[in-house]
Amino acid sequence: MNAPARTSAIEKDMKLNGIEVEFMSPLVGATLSGVDLRKPIGAEMARAIQDLLVERKVLFFRDQDLTTEQHLEFARHFGKLEVHPFAPCKPGYPEVLAITHDEKSKGRENVWHSDVTWRLEPSLGSILRALEVPAMGGDTLFANMEAAYDDLDDEIKEKIDGAVAVHDFGHFRTMLKNKGHTPEEIEAFNRKYPMAEHPVVRTHPENGRKSIYVNKAFTQYIKGMDRAESDALLQFLYARAAIPEYQCRFRWQKNSIAFWDNRASQHYAVSDYWPALRRMERVTIIGDKPV
Repeated sequence: MNAPARTSAIEKDMKLNGIEVEFMSPLVGATLSGVDLRKPIGAEMARAIQDLLVERKVLFFRDQDLTTEQHLEFARHFGKLEVHPFAPCKPGYPEVLAITHDEKSKGRENVWHSDVTWRLEPSLGSILRALEVPAMGGDTLFANMEAAYDDLDDEIKEKIDGAVAVHDFGHFRTMLKNKGHTPEEIEAFNRKYPMAEHPVVRTHPENGRKSIYVNKAFTQYIKGMDRAESDALLQFLYARAAIPEYQCRFRWQKNSIAFWDNRASQHYAVSDYWPALRRMERVTIIGDKPV
């Protein structure tokens, strides 16, 4: 497990623009200070941020009192934005997920996952901002799945390189049923969002590195493998995200922002703050077909 050099060329470029970069852990996460996302960042700075994202997997910004329009403007530097077909959006802003938990709604994102891997072209990344946070709890953990892949033994790598897994939006299907959607309506969603097949080991389109690309929230089974063997192998791979050496942990404050790379990381939103209020808004950038 090799940690990257402390000072990269990307960091040096940012320092020239008055931006300081502080690593959160040896393998994942960086906090950027000295940048005001209320102002246009320009193409050059957007490229530097994206390069650092690929290197560090998740970037954090503090004290960013953005409007919804500024949140969207920042996200659009990195690609087109998705509209989530199942999760609630902010009124008037279909690209903005409204994620609120309180005494009536306990947090349920407390499973290691990468966002929307049930899509044929899953997310490039997500940008989450905190509007209201509990006095204690509600942290989010992030794991570097490239590092998790690197540390697998050769026998496991040989078994999973080239393998394909099936992903599905099963959790949301259950939610639709509980909300009273008819079988015909749910079948329409099934046709619109068919089960997706993605490589178990994904190659990042920007840095060429391999990462584990299965997750407990959406992966169903590995194609062409006995179901018991598939289940056992998937459980082993899911557990790699929970190894602390691959992780960083972020404590939210009001107006904090996290921008993570869904292609090479997983995250876990700790649900330890009920019945306190935690109110967030997320914008998700459309990615490409995993290879």
